[in-house]
Amino acid sequence: MTTADLAPTGPAQIELGLDTFGDVTRDATGELLSAAQTIRNVVDQAVLADQVGLSFFGIGEHHRREFAVSSPEVVLAAAAARTKRIHLGTAVTVLSSDDPVRVFERFSTLDAVSSGRAEVILGRGSFIESFPLFGYDLRDYEALFDEKLELFSQLLTEKPVTWSGTLRAPLEEADVFPKTENGLRAWVGVGGTPESAVRAARYGYGLMLAIIGGPAERFRPFAELYRRSLETFERPELPVGVHSPGHIAETDQQAWDEAYEGFEAMNNSIGRERGWPPYNRLRFQHDVGPGGALYVGSPETVARKIADTVRTLGAWRFDMKFSTGTLSHEKMMRSIELYGTEVAPLVRDMLS
Repeated sequence: MTTADLAPTGPAQIELGLDTFGDVTRDATGELLSAAQTIRNVVDQAVLADQVGLSFFGIGEHHRREFAVSSPEVVLAAAAARTKRIHLGTAVTVLSSDDPVRVFERFSTLDAVSSGRAEVILGRGSFIESFPLFGYDLRDYEALFDEKLELFSQLLTEKPVTWSGTLRAPLEEADVFPKTENGLRAWVGVGGTPESAVRAARYGYGLMLAIIGGPAERFRPFAELYRRSLETFERPELPVGVHSPGHIAETDQQAWDEAYEGFEAMNNSIGRERGWPPYNRLRFQHDVGPGGALYVGSPETVARKIADTVRTLGAWRFDMKFSTGTLSHEKMMRSIELYGTEVAPLVRDMLS
């Protein structure tokens, strides 16, 4: 299956997926789990997502203490061995500080071991730790991504590639292995800039909108620009997806109470580095409301908000980032179960 095969066919076919950054969580005594145990828990979470019929499970790449997963493909391969139907991919792969050839090789290998279920979502990365770690200059932040995205788009053809740029050695009739059996699904993760939407269309990637603040309506111009750009570049119709944080429990109040501590911890940890004001419950309650980007609540509340977002953006897939901060593994497992067994059917009913 190629990226072009991801085109939406109508609301009844909406795909519902999950994303995690492998947030290091606490156990029942309040102690932080080891990164190793967190990674094992992520595999169990993927298995449950498959069992409840969800479409996609994505793992983000990070290189800092709050997140356990720095090599998503390895964890995804472990999940592939224990799952049957669910697609497995990244959320995101930081292409700017990686090599496109190696990224393709890793994901074509994952595609083989998962029998064609691999996807890759490529991004520049909102965290910059990987740049000095792997010897890249942050002054080349934009140029690195643009060059490597162009090269990766050529590698997706799975034909010998001749390419040259300014920040990487050129390729001359380079043939890359292993080949996939039916092509590799590829998206670009976009945080909300017009240039990013146009870039995704130019190179023929699906558009994954990372909506982590504000209402979905604010991102409609980017989805519309992307679709207009596809026409301009004479590309076939390609999908728009959404990535947003969320948590589900039996009632709104229970979900809010369970999720708040994790959201507070994560926002304050990152916020201290970026100069954000301290996170508080008032801000949280706004974010879980109609004007916010958190999909936190009962199954009906979350389903209604997802359906509204899908209609607003013409989205083909919605991925809920179900891990945030120190929220426990047990609560995340219950959230996954409710998402698959209750939210997914409600969303499809609402959209039909």
